[in-house]
Amino acid sequence: MSNIKRTIKLSQKERKQLLEFTSTGSHPSRIVRRAQIILALDTSYGRSPGNEETIAKLLNTTRQTVQNAKTDFLELGMESFLERRKRKTPPVQPKVDGEFEAHLIALCCSDPPEGYARWNIRLVADKVVELGYIESVSHMTVSRILKKTNLSLT
Repeated sequence: MSNIKRTIKLSQKERKQLLEFTSTGSHPSRIVRRAQIILALDTSYGRSPGNEETIAKLLNTTRQTVQNAKTDFLELGMESFLERRKRKTPPVQPKVDGEFEAHLIALCCSDPPEGYARWNIRLVADKVVELGYIESVSHMTVSRILKKTNLSLT
C-alpha cells in the first residue's frame, strides 16, 4: 500500500445509508462501529474529519481499527464493507465425533486389560489410540467425554 493519503468522500446516498445502518435495525456491533468510523472520516461537502487517533478515542477503539476500516472501505466498496467477511479457511473439524465416543464408552464398559483391576483415564486414552479409533487424544479429552456422558471409571 502506498503512503499517499487517501480520503473518503461519501455521496449523499452512501452517507444516508451509513447513518440508517448505524441508527436502525439489529446489526453486529463490529460492523456498526466500522460504519461509524467511515462516517467520521467522511470529507464530502466540506467536512473536515479529525485525525485517526481522535476518531479512535471518540469511538472507543484503536487507531489500527480506524486504519483497517478505512482501508477496507476504500478497497471493498460500500456494499461489501457492510457485510461480514467469509472465512478464508474452513473451520477445523473436531477430532472427536459420535463414533469415537461410542467406541470410547464401549471400551470403558469392557473388562480392563490383564494386570489392571479397572480402567483409568490415561489407560483408556492410550488404548483408543492403540486400537486406531483416533490418531491421538488427551486424557483430559477422554475425561470430558466420560463426564459429559455421566460415565465414571471409579
